[in-house]
Amino acid sequence: MWDIFLKTLPFFMLIGVGYGAGRTRFFTPEATAYLTKFVFYFALSAMLFRFSANLSLADILNWPFVFAYLAGTGAVYIVATIVAMRRGARVAEAAVEAQCAVIGNVGFLGIPMLALLLGERAVGPIMLVLAVDLIVFGSLIVILITGSRDGRMSPKILVTVALGLIKNPMIVSIVLGLIVSANAIPIPVPINEFLTILGGAATPGALFAIGASLASKSAERVIVAGWLSVCKLILHPAAVAIAALFVFDIDPYAAGVMIAAAALPVAGNVYIIAQHYGVAPARVSAAILFSTMASVLTVSAVIAWVTSF
Repeated sequence: MWDIFLKTLPFFMLIGVGYGAGRTRFFTPEATAYLTKFVFYFALSAMLFRFSANLSLADILNWPFVFAYLAGTGAVYIVATIVAMRRGARVAEAAVEAQCAVIGNVGFLGIPMLALLLGERAVGPIMLVLAVDLIVFGSLIVILITGSRDGRMSPKILVTVALGLIKNPMIVSIVLGLIVSANAIPIPVPINEFLTILGGAATPGALFAIGASLASKSAERVIVAGWLSVCKLILHPAAVAIAALFVFDIDPYAAGVMIAAAALPVAGNVYIIAQHYGVAPARVSAAILFSTMASVLTVSAVIAWVTSF
């Protein structure tokens, strides 16, 4: 546990540096927004493209893995939704809280950290978790929020969801990389080196951006945010572990990667969605802040456990 903590500590130290820069206003919210754009559209996309271009679809697509992750994640999603509804939350609010309970920072934190800590073999399972999060749960929250406001499902909602997926650079870069891999298209050396250099900026840039964005997060609705943090950091990896190890009998290494990915703190894109639709952004903000702070210890503990098998 101590060795793993020391290995994860540099990642969280980078987040801490970003937080300090944002808190002191040395890095303004506008600067953070532009850094996030650079990482999201350029550095992380280059990293994902390079990873997927060196993998085949068979290396990534594993249906039992998908079903196990969906089962564990779906169970926590339902629990968080029920708790929110019992508290009197509207459908849109319940959907946002459920999203906080199961959607971790796989893109900005999980891919760079877990690929380094668990090895290159972890890339395929991590990208599969990311794809399920974006395609299934990223679509679900838009459908629930929009549908609850309109009072019905309409083709316009499905068009909105489809356009959101098509415009997401992480999905686009993974798909393009797999196309290159499937057709055995050689990547010229200068292009490969370009992708390596640009992708190398993803890890420090993403972690710094996470920290700087946390500086603007508030700590309102503490009890709800604390509950959502418990769901994300403890209940989610526990449910995924049960599904992967005891129900679907997933390969131990892939199961470990899945569990570690499930243990990541609440993703920043949940706040973007909440803010865009005007649904409980302060609640999400606090959940991101609390879960990220607590994950310094919880993520280390989970990674130490999964590396034991």
